[in-house]
Amino acid sequence: MESSISRIAIDGPASSGKSTVGHRLAIALDYLYFDTGVLYRAVTWGALQHGVDTNDTEAALDVAKVLSIEVVPSDYDDGRKNTVLVDGTDATWELHTPNVDANVSGIARNAAIRRLLIDTQRDIGAAGRVVMIGRDIGTVVLPDADIKFYVTASAEERANRRYAEHQRNGVESDYAEILASIKARDHADMNREVAPLVAADDAYIIDTSDIGIAEVVAEMQRLIAKQHDNSHT
Repeated sequence: MESSISRIAIDGPASSGKSTVGHRLAIALDYLYFDTGVLYRAVTWGALQHGVDTNDTEAALDVAKVLSIEVVPSDYDDGRKNTVLVDGTDATWELHTPNVDANVSGIARNAAIRRLLIDTQRDIGAAGRVVMIGRDIGTVVLPDADIKFYVTASAEERANRRYAEHQRNGVESDYAEILASIKARDHADMNREVAPLVAADDAYIIDTSDIGIAEVVAEMQRLIAKQHDNSHT
């Protein structure tokens, strides 16, 4: 019998593990995996490539309107979940550099850019059988998602994860700078006027600071099965 849980929303702060567990969950369920954060990061990278200040609302919007962003299945065995092409350039790993981390908040709080990108996200969600990752999925993009999760972890643990990721991919970085960037991003995301980062009232909150990926995915599957069963009683 097909599950009644077709649209799954996963939100949370940077490097909380939401993308990793979301990807594993999508594979386990044979659902589409879609990390909406890459759209905002792609616009950020594109703006920086064009020498545009991401805090310049109008200039950043002009870039977003003409930028070509493609998210396609990956042919690389380097840990990426998808390949992200920005104007035809493979920018997958560039989207997670400290420079993008430091500038993406300007794009994320740009109301016009969010409206531009939210329509795309909602169209994908409407098709169902999707695990959608972001910061405002359960509250704004898919407020009527069948089940919602909010994945979090301490800032220090998230900085450790981001630093380790950079090391694996040969990206030079400094732990202290990463930690400061994550704390600044948290503050910006949680306090922006448009779609602030917050757990939906009906979201299951999972702290990944001290538990492994497999345990988190298993817990999500348990909660999904429980909610499916409850909807049929």
